[in-house]
Amino acid sequence: MIVYNDIYEAARKERYSEQLQKLSKKFLEEVSDYLKEKKEIASKEDDSFSDVIVKTKKQLENAMTLFKELILRRRKKILNLVLIAAETGISKKDFDNMLNFEKELFEDLMKCFEESDKKLNKSLDKIKEEEQKNELITFITDVEEFVGLTGGKMGPYEKGQIANIPKEIAKILIDDGKAEVIEQ
Repeated sequence: MIVYNDIYEAARKERYSEQLQKLSKKFLEEVSDYLKEKKEIASKEDDSFSDVIVKTKKQLENAMTLFKELILRRRKKILNLVLIAAETGISKKDFDNMLNFEKELFEDLMKCFEESDKKLNKSLDKIKEEEQKNELITFITDVEEFVGLTGGKMGPYEKGQIANIPKEIAKILIDDGKAEVIEQ
């Protein structure tokens, strides 16, 4: 059976350590039983135990505050572990110190990071693909307006002007001596 000091100690250890602290597998169940028991005592309206009831209510409030702080600190540490794991991997020791619901949270967050990375890479690939379709050129002579590959109007361009245009059109302009590629 857990007591107030056990909750206090768990919160204190979590507060002053950078690593996720090991808790017993039944910690949540025991805290739940403890809080339920204290609520029952605090809800009694018997005057003969009024001092005991007041102290119990205060202890219940403090225990709930400590428990919330403990869970919040553990969540922050799990978020940090997710960030580290997304880049490098995770140490088995930290994963072993997680409660079951924390392991699920960790796994869910890792899945979110993996999905986010996939979307980011997909966007980067799309941008890279677009860049490969175009060529950055500078015009050597003035070029009048002309029709592009898709039927849209392009130009007019003045001597010295820089443009990022489709490679096929850039090749034609370069071959005609009207533009040259800008080396990147």
